[in-house]
Amino acid sequence: MKIVIIGAGISGLASYLSLKKHLPRPSTPAADHVYTIYEAYDTDKDSTFEQRLSSSRTEANLPTSTLIVGGGLGIAPNGVNVLRRLDSDLLKDIVTGGYVISKYNLKSKHGTLLMGLDPQVPAYDDADNENEGDRKMIHTVATSRHSLWRCLRTRVPDGIISKKRISQVIAGSNGGPVTVRFEDGSMPVEADMVIGADGLRSTTKNALFPDIKGDIYPPHYEGLVGIGGFVTAPPHIREKAGKGTMSFVFGGNGFFGYFPAASSPSSHRDSVSHVSEPSNQLGWWSTYAMEECPTDLRNVNGEEIIKDLRARYRHWSDPVIQQIISDEELNIKHIYPTWTAPEIPTWERDGVVLVGDAAHALPSTSGQGSSQALEDAEAFTLFLSHELRNMYQNPLESQAATERKAVTTAAKRYVELRKPHVKKIFDRARSMQNRKKDMSIFEEYFMYAFMWIMGWFPSVMSKPQQEVASYNVRKEVERVLEQS
Repeated sequence: MKIVIIGAGISGLASYLSLKKHLPRPSTPAADHVYTIYEAYDTDKDSTFEQRLSSSRTEANLPTSTLIVGGGLGIAPNGVNVLRRLDSDLLKDIVTGGYVISKYNLKSKHGTLLMGLDPQVPAYDDADNENEGDRKMIHTVATSRHSLWRCLRTRVPDGIISKKRISQVIAGSNGGPVTVRFEDGSMPVEADMVIGADGLRSTTKNALFPDIKGDIYPPHYEGLVGIGGFVTAPPHIREKAGKGTMSFVFGGNGFFGYFPAASSPSSHRDSVSHVSEPSNQLGWWSTYAMEECPTDLRNVNGEEIIKDLRARYRHWSDPVIQQIISDEELNIKHIYPTWTAPEIPTWERDGVVLVGDAAHALPSTSGQGSSQALEDAEAFTLFLSHELRNMYQNPLESQAATERKAVTTAAKRYVELRKPHVKKIFDRARSMQNRKKDMSIFEEYFMYAFMWIMGWFPSVMSKPQQEVASYNVRKEVERVLEQS
């Protein structure tokens, strides 16, 4: 089967690794699966975020691929469990490049603890019902997007990635192949399956709605921007930040978060079940309202942003925040608008399947962007593997027809399983997002009071989060297959 993946970001690379691991091989070796990943930006595993950003060439300078989106992210326990099943050594590399978080603290701008949440869940594997008492707990991993991307990228052969910009994808019809066209006018290619992992402004998405002209389901700017980075913190500030703790600080004119960014050298720094002593590095990010979306993300005025940052948070009494914003080495090169995508009717059509942000761009408030992309990759791969295995054992048609029929069946089951689950996460995150926008004094202190009261009922507050964090997508796929 000829498989094309469009986009070499996190979801595209994860899809390749998952397919490569799970897809059964056809009985004819000469007709084995052939993979190609097309990416418009620099994909060298040693490239930096800045190099990829400088190579972008997009309308209004807005990135179209998650490959060039920088900043930090959290891999929630459900995403971590996907990585464990995919490649335990890969997970160790990711954890080593980040920091394990075992506790979330929600605070007011005055430094008052309003609520504490525990994000850990059990480690799920192929022996879920064995040794329950010995099962380790899985925590969240905080890391940079570039570090996660590089860990995935180093496991993908250079030869299958082609630096080409896609102009059009045409879904197959009547069981025929999918056609991929290129901006440079080179010869189109045909594939049995195309996975669109090309981010928020996906070109692949257009193939699903050939009757719609113009900008199809365009992304929506949420009126929020984010900035962030890493600073060196003295010991007394590291202590206040807290070992294994990610803090979320709310105020009436913005939001601020911080966490230990790396582990001190230790024998456990690659274990997702162990909280190591933090190094002297703190990661931080700030989100605040901005009515007009910035249009040039590559030429930001860092000095002006820092000046505004210090003015915005000068009255916040949290000592960690004051240490961060007063740091003389503070350096801001990028600003990140918050975009979401409207819900689209389907994520598949005639051999074309969307994963990650191409299918569903979640608000950053969800903390689930990367984890849901990883779940997409595993879910679709498991459905496709099941269908191919059955059809290879009982061939009724040519191999090409068999494989395309398997793709169609698997894609429909994938969408039916994933779409409702992701929508629940999206809706909840969208409602929480307003806490990061400007509010009146009354609204601010009402928020504090509500969060403080709910902090007395942590199980109630953490229930939606725990449901998502403990979600086992492999088990859900198995459940669907058993019912069918």
